[in-house]
Amino acid sequence: MLAAIVLLFIISFFAEPLYNIAIAALLLLGIIVLIDILVLYSRRNAFNAERHTAERFSNGDENPVHLILQNNYSFTARVVIIDELPFQFQQYNWKRKAVIKGGREHHINYTLRPLQRGEYHFGAINVFVTSPLRFAERRIIFDRHTVIPAYPSFQQLKRYQLLAFTNRLNETGVRRLRKLGSSTEFEQIKEYVLGDDYKKVNWKATARRGDIMVNTYTDEKSQHIYCLVDKGRNMKMPFEGLTLLDYAINASLVVANVALLKHDKAGLLTFSNKPETFLPADRKGMQMEMILENLYRQQTNFAESDFEALYAHVHSKIKSRSLLILFTNFESITSFQRQLPYLRRLAKHHLLLVVFFENTELRQLRDKPAENLEDIYIKTIADKFAFEKRLIAKELQQHGILSLLTTPQQLTINAINKYIELKARQVI
Repeated sequence: MLAAIVLLFIISFFAEPLYNIAIAALLLLGIIVLIDILVLYSRRNAFNAERHTAERFSNGDENPVHLILQNNYSFTARVVIIDELPFQFQQYNWKRKAVIKGGREHHINYTLRPLQRGEYHFGAINVFVTSPLRFAERRIIFDRHTVIPAYPSFQQLKRYQLLAFTNRLNETGVRRLRKLGSSTEFEQIKEYVLGDDYKKVNWKATARRGDIMVNTYTDEKSQHIYCLVDKGRNMKMPFEGLTLLDYAINASLVVANVALLKHDKAGLLTFSNKPETFLPADRKGMQMEMILENLYRQQTNFAESDFEALYAHVHSKIKSRSLLILFTNFESITSFQRQLPYLRRLAKHHLLLVVFFENTELRQLRDKPAENLEDIYIKTIADKFAFEKRLIAKELQQHGILSLLTTPQQLTINAINKYIELKARQVI
């Protein structure tokens, strides 16, 4: 409209009667803009905006955020909303548009996926409002600064816990295994029913009662399960935004919870160049919350891991035979062989399961067709690293140490399956 008025002024230089029309048009435009400004600023509390989130985020998962906008004007307003997200998400162009009728609410839902533990600071909510005239725009800033901590993946924890209670773990890939052998932990004597093992008939109780009585047994409980989390430099490698350390932390949380559901005692130990957090295995009511809080607070500078110090700490702190699930990574056979003596010492006193990672990026390089000499070199090197990973697993097996080679994305499922397998085989 301004451009049209300017053009009218230029034409009026040659046609003088148009000059007064141009002046009138300019005045009219100014009046309309002034009216629009007065309409937008006529109400002090013309708009309201609220942000609702959970008290804490789940690391590596999609977390919902809910915005509620209230239009207190009597007219339909067009709005542009800019929510000031935490800097960790690197989303500086976040913007939403909406048309909200007078006196109505409007809801905006979106999700955020944190990729590291810690605090996430939300800023203000900025709302830019225009009236139906659309000549002026009012910016309203709502101070909604808040801090949301990102914890290890408790969404994953709740999902597996719910499936465990409803006996549907197999839907996520968790296998149900037939138990081998029988437990020697006596539970009770009961009357024989069709299907009971006749080998378990208690003849003394049968003679006393006059009815056939059988012994029943239960799985051995209260075994000690420790998650040992390596925070060294080998765990810094990222896959899909999450470091191997965060994958290990998320898996440790779920495995510990499954162990508690199986009536075992769960504990935690983290280390890098020295032992750090140690939480003794227990089944008390607050154990799961303590594991969650300790995993949330884990910080590291990704120093060189000291497995000798780990062995000394385990030897001094963990006296009873336990299942040690060691989350670590070996990128070469040389680095593995340096730590093998300490792993063998750990395996002498405990059942040791070494969990390390398959490099999915190398798998993509190996599967990609070679088109030139450089591609052949790259595929050969990728095959070498993949072969060394399998060689590490084979050498662990030769020394009587359990191993699990897994992709980061399948870590939780595979770790749970391995734990359930060991329980079924009664080797813990």
